[in-house]
Amino acid sequence: MNTIICDLCPKHCRLRPGDRGNCRVRTNQDGKLQTLVYGNPCAVHVDPIEKKPLFHFLPTSKAFSIATAGCNLHCKYCQNWQISQRPPEETNNYDMPPEIVVEKAIETDCQSIAYTYTDPVIFYEYAFDTSKAAHQKGIRNVLVTAAYIEQKPLKDLCKYTDAANVDLKGITDEFYRKMSDATLQPVLDAILTMIKLGVWVELTNLIVPTWNDQEKDIRQLCRWVYKNAGPDVPMHFSRFWPQHKLKNLPPTPLKVMSRAWEIAKEEGLHFPYVGNVPGHPGNNTYCPHDGKIIIRRRGYMITENHVINGHCTFCKNSIPGVWS
Repeated sequence: MNTIICDLCPKHCRLRPGDRGNCRVRTNQDGKLQTLVYGNPCAVHVDPIEKKPLFHFLPTSKAFSIATAGCNLHCKYCQNWQISQRPPEETNNYDMPPEIVVEKAIETDCQSIAYTYTDPVIFYEYAFDTSKAAHQKGIRNVLVTAAYIEQKPLKDLCKYTDAANVDLKGITDEFYRKMSDATLQPVLDAILTMIKLGVWVELTNLIVPTWNDQEKDIRQLCRWVYKNAGPDVPMHFSRFWPQHKLKNLPPTPLKVMSRAWEIAKEEGLHFPYVGNVPGHPGNNTYCPHDGKIIIRRRGYMITENHVINGHCTFCKNSIPGVWS
């Protein structure tokens, strides 16, 4: 029958000839696993690195950002569902092989290439080859990912990955199954693997009303981060806006966002942030040693930066991150 199993992600799709995986972009062609999106991104933009969000990685720099159609998760609130939940035949695609991506990054004065918007896990071969080519030209690589991936391909990709923002959607398996058609443990394992292998990791948690907005859930998540990833991993709490299949819900109340920020600090995290709430004090970076604002932000723009050579200019203590 020439049936094959895709070992890229924990779903382990069993594919007969002509079948596609759950991600819509990986297929069995004559007994061989093929990707349908190699070199064919459907989204190409130049973004500020702060948009990823990465707040401790090359601040004010630009990231050449690409994505292909498809995703191995199916989040009910996905803001990019028009491309993540579509096969490549239904998106407008560019002809852009790895070497062209690297050339475009250099032409647009980007210090990094970000694999983002959908999930680089499902365009793995494309992201891997582009990352390898980027390093040869001195360009860094950023994964914006749900990190639903098996350990072997992840470890191989980490050889060429400099930073990642991992979407830690919740802290229970039930949430992952109901919200994203996935499971929790592989994501937790991936986060720790990245950190162990030297990737600069920041985390994002979208707070969805009635789903993961209870204090006990937020506190449990922060405790896991503190105990396993450490207090210096930046934790971004992002405000939900009605999207895709959850248009019936309201935006996350501001008081919930502020409370999440406070809980993170109570649980010992040094760098919690509040996203999608312009002007919130949680947009800024505070020195964990003296409490002063060391990076002040307005939207994606930095208006003050008191981190020089990785140190707070006020108290001279080290601030974790990749600053140059």
